Amino acid sequence: QVQLQESGPGLVKPSQTLSLTCTVSGGSITTNYYYWSWIRQPPGKGLEWIGYIVDSYSTYYSPSFKSRTSISRDTSKNQFTLQLSSVTPEDTAVYYCARVSPLHYGLGARLGYWGQGTQVTVSS
Repeated sequence: QVQLQESGPGLVKPSQTLSLTCTVSGGSITTNYYYWSWIRQPPGKGLEWIGYIVDSYSTYYSPSFKSRTSISRDTSKNQFTLQLSSVTPEDTAVYYCARVSPLHYGLGARLGYWGQGTQVTVSS
């Protein structure tokens, strides 16, 4: 069974860079079929798909995040990371990492394997 676990600071100051790591067990992130994804859910809102990495050369970022997002991976640690720069309080959300099939990416349901989520608050 594939398991994913998010880690990172729970509090980030405005204008700083949010950095989160997803550690994967029970499966390899070098399985290039899947989209190793980052998603968030702001309070009272639906899921927002940030982007994904397939391999070291293939990443995708949602247009609304593209200018300030970077997703990378460390195959030696079986981890992938999210960096979101210039954060504002509107970036406060529960952040999830997930392994999603191409058919399920961007849907409103949590299909595939998801981490439990980590709360990130942007505040001074």
